[in-house]
Amino acid sequence: MTQKAENESGAPAKCIGNGGTGAPLVFVCEHASNHIPEKYGNLGLEEAVRESHVAWDPGASAVARRLAEALEGPLVESAVSRLVYDCNRPPEAPDAMPARSEIHEIPGNRALGEEARAARTAEVYEPFRRLLSETIAARPLPPALITIHSFTPVYHGRARDVEIGILHDADSRLADAMLESAPQFTSRKVARNAPYGPEHGVTHTLREHALPTGLLNVMIEIRNDLIASEEDQAGMADMLARWIAHALIRAGHPLPAAPGKAPGKEAACHD
Repeated sequence: MTQKAENESGAPAKCIGNGGTGAPLVFVCEHASNHIPEKYGNLGLEEAVRESHVAWDPGASAVARRLAEALEGPLVESAVSRLVYDCNRPPEAPDAMPARSEIHEIPGNRALGEEARAARTAEVYEPFRRLLSETIAARPLPPALITIHSFTPVYHGRARDVEIGILHDADSRLADAMLESAPQFTSRKVARNAPYGPEHGVTHTLREHALPTGLLNVMIEIRNDLIASEEDQAGMADMLARWIAHALIRAGHPLPAAPGKAPGKEAACHD
């Protein structure tokens, strides 16, 4: 997979979409980028590891951007590798700054002290958290929150059969609607809370930004070999757009009449 998410502005997070009101949706891609700021010295990792799924979710940003465009909702992305700080984890979680990821040791995260952890939290996580909170608050109507991820086909040497995971925490309304209607939209192997679930700490964004105010929410995991090319990413996004739109309406959430971006219209980020 050759696509790489770059961080041209240097900002730790960004919102994509401006000018127009769009739909009551907010998309999130916490692992959009494998960018490691120069000050961290590549965390002591070789290029092959920095390019791999260990450092980011390959293909997830491309799918999320197409979904945000099709369904007219802003997209909030982290622009820093999850190895520096995983924005889908709270600051107190050990794997917010993992010393080991799958089979790989992360030398630059070994024995991080409280001061270093606090600095990364302030530099990476807090700007992301604020941007997402502000983007949600700026929507004209309470939005549904949809987070987009990808996962590796083989983990710790074991193949994963699931192809699309529909994840939820305590609120399963949108996940239920997607799972019930899955056969109408895809022949892929779809599973609930797989290849991981809330017991693994992966639903932090949903817990932080959706559950407290009762926003509809879901986390979508896509096996990354299914979105390795631009053509695959476009096909997956088109299918997901129709599936998500159907599930949202089924769950009683207002949406534009049909998925698809009107000419000249873009989703709005907050001002």
